Amino acid sequence: MNDYSDDSAGDLCEITLVDARKVLRAREHVPPEERLQEQADRFKLLGDPTRLRILHALSAEELCVCDLATLLDSSPSAVSHQLRLLRAARLVRFRKSGKMVYYALDEPQVRILLKVPSIAGTTGTRQETRAEER
Repeated sequence: MNDYSDDSAGDLCEITLVDARKVLRAREHVPPEERLQEQADRFKLLGDPTRLRILHALSAEELCVCDLATLLDSSPSAVSHQLRLLRAARLVRFRKSGKMVYYALDEPQVRILLKVPSIAGTTGTRQETRAEER
């Protein structure tokens, strides 16, 4: 059994006793404000279901705007707008091949973020869920 509780009634210390060494060690792991803002902006982008669907699709393979529009049942211009936001945050990258523009995930860390289970405890993809049910 651990000493942690879900009871919010006693979620504050009853006395103030600061462990300065722990605070200093923890402070070393907190990035500068500018980097925190960049991270917060990226997480805001990940808070949109459409952008998450795009990222999940791109985690499987690179896709063109037309492919993504079909997948999302959306217009190419709406998908392109979402991709511009993701590209500005360096979450996706693109390459041109003739008249086609293909998108892919830009950083391996994006794949890791997409695999993090939700708070509800589900892993996400239909394929994974079906495999688990068998």
